[in-house]
Amino acid sequence: MSVVRHILPAVILAIAFLGGWEAYVALTGTSPLVLPAPSDVLNGLRVERTAIARHAAATIGVASVGFGLSVLFAIAVSVALHFAGWLRRGMMPLLVASQTVPIVALAPLMVLWFGFGLLPKVLLVILVTFFPMVVSLMAGYATLPRAFRDQLVSMGAGRWQVFRRATLPSARGHFFAGLRISATYAIVATIFAEYAGARRGLGIYILTAKNNFRADLVLSAVVVSALLTLALLALIQLVDRLTGRRYRRATHA
Repeated sequence: MSVVRHILPAVILAIAFLGGWEAYVALTGTSPLVLPAPSDVLNGLRVERTAIARHAAATIGVASVGFGLSVLFAIAVSVALHFAGWLRRGMMPLLVASQTVPIVALAPLMVLWFGFGLLPKVLLVILVTFFPMVVSLMAGYATLPRAFRDQLVSMGAGRWQVFRRATLPSARGHFFAGLRISATYAIVATIFAEYAGARRGLGIYILTAKNNFRADLVLSAVVVSALLTLALLALIQLVDRLTGRRYRRATHA
């Protein structure tokens, strides 16, 4: 029942929005070339399901590799910045500056530098998604009470032991918060990378549909993109719950 209460308001609002959209198109006679009705979008999704599924699979592959490597990279960078204050002071401005580069401008450069293979798309996903995780982890490391750290040091724990046994666990909640934020960018970054140069993927499908003036197919691919993002967020939520139970058992043991 708690799950139903949690998702019911979103479902009601979505139905109301789609119903209003459908009614507006029907009453105003808006051309499907400009604004297709939700029923047209669903019909396009049904007719093109095989092609969309093939392109979506390519997008999922790139996003999975890029996001997975981004998580590992973010953890490694955050640990390095935590242990080296001089590195943190030097790198944080550069990391912030890396997020100010427009992804629309960066995607073609990645293809120009690294070709049309997997590498430029993976690098773009990493660049877009790693920063929120690094910031969240750094904030989580700072939540460890100083008294707790001093107590561990007084018991003979070294810096790495304090980090592994206390600092890292204290950052768990912040890490998953950053992970959720980054996950919302992963699919979008992959699609932008596909715009710049790819043979398959939702980005290529959207570009082709746009050039053919098929707004219904563009929106169908957008729906699939949104569903993939929601699925990724649901997976992260599941991992958070499963690991959270184990974490609570370990802390109370």
